[in-house]
Amino acid sequence: MIKKSDFYFQLNDDRIAKYPLEQRDLSKLLVYKDGKINHNVFRDITRFLNSDALIIRNNAKVIPARLYFKRDTGALIEILLLEPTLPSNYEKAFAATSLCQWKCIIGNSKKWKDEENIGLVDYEELMTARLVDRAERIVELTWQGGKPFSEMLDKIGELPLPPYLNRDTEEADSQTYQTVFASNAGSVAAPTAGLHFTPEVLADIADNGIETAELTLHVGAGTFLPVKEENVVDHNMHKEHFEVNFSTLQRLICKPMRVAVGTTSLRVLESLYWIGVQLSNGDTSLMVTKLEPYEVAASLTYQAAIEHIVDYMNSKNIATLQGATEIMILPHYKPKSIHALLTNFHLPESTLLLLIASVVGAEWKNIYEEALKMDYRFLSYGDSSLLFVE
Repeated sequence: MIKKSDFYFQLNDDRIAKYPLEQRDLSKLLVYKDGKINHNVFRDITRFLNSDALIIRNNAKVIPARLYFKRDTGALIEILLLEPTLPSNYEKAFAATSLCQWKCIIGNSKKWKDEENIGLVDYEELMTARLVDRAERIVELTWQGGKPFSEMLDKIGELPLPPYLNRDTEEADSQTYQTVFASNAGSVAAPTAGLHFTPEVLADIADNGIETAELTLHVGAGTFLPVKEENVVDHNMHKEHFEVNFSTLQRLICKPMRVAVGTTSLRVLESLYWIGVQLSNGDTSLMVTKLEPYEVAASLTYQAAIEHIVDYMNSKNIATLQGATEIMILPHYKPKSIHALLTNFHLPESTLLLLIASVVGAEWKNIYEEALKMDYRFLSYGDSSLLFVE
């Protein structure tokens, strides 16, 4: 049993950064290595990385996924788009010109009748929503005029902010709540460890001979769900879809030092290991279940696991691996994919804090106590840390 209460610490609301710094790369950077903590500034991150390092970042782009509709009675229905179901491919769903269906979180759903058409609050004539599957929370959206769904969203949607910010979305968030390298649209939350990067920092990384690679994991609303069970293993992990291209996989094999930007990148990198194990055993499901790392014996090196994926992609003549994961990274799990993790500071009793404990062990307590003492800003718009694997 892994007790949720063992990962509690007092986090007052005033320690949560409600807004970003004006200059992203001036955020604080706590560096933990060899049992020691140092305090720095994010723009100096290259001081702590060797030229043979590979920085792996999540290029997921947050979409304006929150939509507001109303019934003829005046009842408001709030919809948060999670993932497309018709078409099921993100690219095709955003390119759709008249109709698409999405799995959603639906606010006030009890007042929305099955198969009832409702219009947008402020743009009633532009789009209609219909509840086609209450149990699965599938909503069909239809519009006229032939514009792609992505363009419609830009006009009518609202960028969803994390609930712990406890404020309305503002116009500036459309820029500040995106990484500068965001390119693959589909997330309802930003991979926030990447928010500190600026073009200047990226140029400094390149000038120091440090390579970067990209992958995509579309962050779902499940990332904000609190752990309610005292035994954290009983927490339900939502399935998330990811994509990794051939070039990134090849560099994972040959680079001696791998640094993950954020918990989402680490989840993908660890999932890749277990997919490599699956493929070595003839399993081509490309899906990692929540407790698979604790139920399956594996002795492959990380490089060998990735080589199995590369061989599979070559045999199928595919350039991008598309997989899914529910992986739960628990404190006693030792990451196989990385040497360091770049990440923000997380909520107490959260699955993300459990993941941090897998990287640095029980030292997470000292790290977080030090961050609180030194007035680090927490969560999405907060400060950063570079944690080397213990």
